[in-house]
Amino acid sequence: MSHTVEKIGGTSMSRVNELLDTLFIRGDGADPYGRIFVVSAFGGITDRLLEHKKSGKPGVYGQFSNAENDHGWHDALREVGDAMIEAHDAVLDQAGDQDRAREFVRDRIEGARNCLIDLQRLCAYGHFRLSEHMLQIRELLSGLGEAHSAFVTTLLLQRAGINARLVDLSGWRDEGDVTLEERITQAMDGIDPATEMPIVTGYAQCAEGLMREFDRGYSEVTFSKLAALTGAREAIIHKEFHLSSADPKLVGQENVRKLGRTNYDVADQLSNLGMEAIHPKAAKTLRQAEVPLRVTNAFEPHDPGTLIDDQPADEAAVEIVTGLNVVALEVFEQDMVGVKGYDAAILDVLTRHDVRIVSKVSNANTITHYVDASLKKMRRVEKDIAKLYPSAEIKARTLGMASVVGRDLRGLSVLTRGLQAIAEAGMESLGASQGPRNVDVQFIMERDDLAPTIKALHQALVESTGKKVKLAA
Repeated sequence: MSHTVEKIGGTSMSRVNELLDTLFIRGDGADPYGRIFVVSAFGGITDRLLEHKKSGKPGVYGQFSNAENDHGWHDALREVGDAMIEAHDAVLDQAGDQDRAREFVRDRIEGARNCLIDLQRLCAYGHFRLSEHMLQIRELLSGLGEAHSAFVTTLLLQRAGINARLVDLSGWRDEGDVTLEERITQAMDGIDPATEMPIVTGYAQCAEGLMREFDRGYSEVTFSKLAALTGAREAIIHKEFHLSSADPKLVGQENVRKLGRTNYDVADQLSNLGMEAIHPKAAKTLRQAEVPLRVTNAFEPHDPGTLIDDQPADEAAVEIVTGLNVVALEVFEQDMVGVKGYDAAILDVLTRHDVRIVSKVSNANTITHYVDASLKKMRRVEKDIAKLYPSAEIKARTLGMASVVGRDLRGLSVLTRGLQAIAEAGMESLGASQGPRNVDVQFIMERDDLAPTIKALHQALVESTGKKVKLAA
């Protein structure tokens, strides 16, 4: 257990050349080996291959799945290739390396293009349905980005004198059908991290199909499984920022506190709010393997960052104030009181429409789900619920949810102090809730009030304490 497994996110990957003399080679002269790196695609590449993560704008996958003609997805695939070349030209300064990377892009892009063309031809026959192959297409496309960034990073490190080794888990032209564990174990066989630096793709092709269960969270699943299987001393995620008490853009860089230390319970709450420190399934893998997780700022390599483990807090404290936009789905039925089945039926509809539930409250005749979904999708949900309960009043309303999170909030009167802070800032909380476990308190408000609410809560519950979070050792 002498090595670490470390993941670099897409935004940081776009500046990977800046990490050469700090993160990879280590400016303090320490041994650069004993580390396995898992890399994401360069920033924006996966958005172009699949769809934009925030706006939903279709990429190659979206264009192909809804193609009325071939021009859209062909153009999108060509644009991805151009973007890949632009990304690696920005970090590689040797013409020979740029040529090798350009040839790699050409091989993968044209290989994917030919695969999609062949699939279209096959599905022109009535016995084959394109819809049955869309998940495999999504897997194929998503692997292109990580394979490219891993190849480029390997070139960059080898040019700098590091004994780097590309470990491509994407299954490109691989005829085998193996599990994720087998894919990783076979690829790592014979590799000694003490004498070489493995650069591993964040995407791994396997029989389970990572996209089926994890979709865009697949790279963290690969990362955590690799750490668990190889018995890593520690798993480290390098981001372009520290894990802090709030978004510095909202509350001011001078007011945020780096966490320093927290636990997987808090990480799960953050994931529920769309602020993922790590995918919850990846966190489960690390937790069960007893591998601690550290989140650092990639561009501050000497800072220990934030350690995430199973340890409880030494004392009660608010650690993070965050929030997200939600839609409140309210179902009011006067005859609901005393009758079983309403909640289960509503949950079934939300599940069928793949709506992510963030929180829920209910009383005698009303059930309200706060969900992370578009209004367009919620209109379909409303329609289905109305068929089940024609006499119910069903409303979908856009709101904001601010959440105060900490390993232990006992004795801090977060609910009371939070409502006071919101009121003193001239806003109104439309709802608030606190569970008995005392790890988070949620406040509901008009969507336009979300950002100022987070700022007010942070000022009252974090900045006013005057405490600096102790850094992890």
